[in-house]
Amino acid sequence: MLPWSAELAGRVDEHTVVSETLRGNPLSDPHERPLWVYVPPGYDDDPGRRYPTVYVIMGFTGHVAMWRNRTPFRRPFPETADEVFARGDAPPAIVVYVDTWTSYGGSQYLDSPGTGRYHSYLCDEIVPWVDARYRTLAEPAHRAITGKSSGGYGAMITPMLRPDLFGALATHAGDALFEYCYLPDFPAAVRHLRAYDGDIAAWWDDFNSRVPLSKQEDFKLLEVLGYTASYSARDDSTPELPFDPVTGVLRPEVWQRWLDRDPVRMVPRHAEAMRSQRAIWIDGGTRDEWYLDVGAQAFRQALIDNGVEEKAIHFELFDAAHGGIDYRYPLSLAWLCERIAPPVR
Repeated sequence: MLPWSAELAGRVDEHTVVSETLRGNPLSDPHERPLWVYVPPGYDDDPGRRYPTVYVIMGFTGHVAMWRNRTPFRRPFPETADEVFARGDAPPAIVVYVDTWTSYGGSQYLDSPGTGRYHSYLCDEIVPWVDARYRTLAEPAHRAITGKSSGGYGAMITPMLRPDLFGALATHAGDALFEYCYLPDFPAAVRHLRAYDGDIAAWWDDFNSRVPLSKQEDFKLLEVLGYTASYSARDDSTPELPFDPVTGVLRPEVWQRWLDRDPVRMVPRHAEAMRSQRAIWIDGGTRDEWYLDVGAQAFRQALIDNGVEEKAIHFELFDAAHGGIDYRYPLSLAWLCERIAPPVR
């Protein structure tokens, strides 16, 4: 396992997209965003050929440049994805790496007054931008989306909301069954907020005044704030916590706004969209710290209960925690590409 980057058989084009959708977003985050587009080996050799597309979205705190990160004995996904096509393990596809980073760490791929219109950015700007510049098969039957953790959440809910764009998905340890993956963190947040008189805005000010993530409570409070901004921000962009920050008592109306965004609970409302999906990959580690293996089981069952055929679903649990499951990404990529590729003539 070489510790440095390898030459790709395909090619990654690095672009900057100027987004009108993100311009003036409530966090004043950049509206010019990096976008990476991978084309497989042979793309330049046959100008008449068109390709299916797989959109790759990141987990909480992720940004597109992190795809270059190298960890011991692991290669970054752009390299392992390239290997899938170089070895002929799957039909060739265009792979699009999307950036939706926010100052809070993420957007959950939703439109929110607390973060910005990241769902619209992905669906109404990025997808048409790619289709206009690359030889894609611009139909939902040939377009998939995949991600892990919060990216897995985005991969679950985006085809529900836009089945006119996406016809297949893969979710690796995606956020689901919110009472298990989020609710246990609320009392911990209450404890941490005692040092800030129960004011998460005071913690946020402190966080931005020093080295970020330098205090024990930082990541947990960042998660709570980021998810709150995505799921239950007020119209004036103020994140409204789903619990009282001093007593920890749930605020039922606000918590319900979170539950309404739970993929497990969304399936019945979007059953037709999910029945239209050609392929749905669901997996998770059995030691996941946020119990997202349990959420994966619940999501699968919700799909089946609402008429999605089991043959369209790949479901797998494996021995792992939440981290270190990047080796799963090329597996789902190959599986998706087999199912969104056009018929061989």
